[in-house]
Amino acid sequence: MNNELPKTKIDERTGIEYYLKEDYYIPNFIPPEQDKIILNKYGRIRLNYLKEHKKAEYTIMLIDGTLNTHLKEIQETADNRVQQIINELKDKSDLTEDMKNTDILYWVGTMNSIKAKAEEIVFSELIYV
Repeated sequence: MNNELPKTKIDERTGIEYYLKEDYYIPNFIPPEQDKIILNKYGRIRLNYLKEHKKAEYTIMLIDGTLNTHLKEIQETADNRVQQIINELKDKSDLTEDMKNTDILYWVGTMNSIKAKAEEIVFSELIYV
């Protein structure tokens, strides 16, 4: 039984360590530990966008161990920004709290429209860039 450690070499140009397996040098890559996070709607959409449209950025963040931090920051910023825009649009509209009791369908429809506008703005500002 051979208990020798595999032969390794380091590429001086990149600093990447390789180990010899049979006739091939294979990168000795262990990704850094990342914080565990729970992704919400905006975090999942951003992750999918990076995977499908920004593959190089996604791979770099994954290898550097910054992907989860980036996604957490994006989803927190998106949540705050959506709420801020909703409040601004609600103040500009003719909605009142009394309408919840008198004209619920109008109130719900207008709020859904406001939320959709706010999310569209956030998607163009934060998610799809």
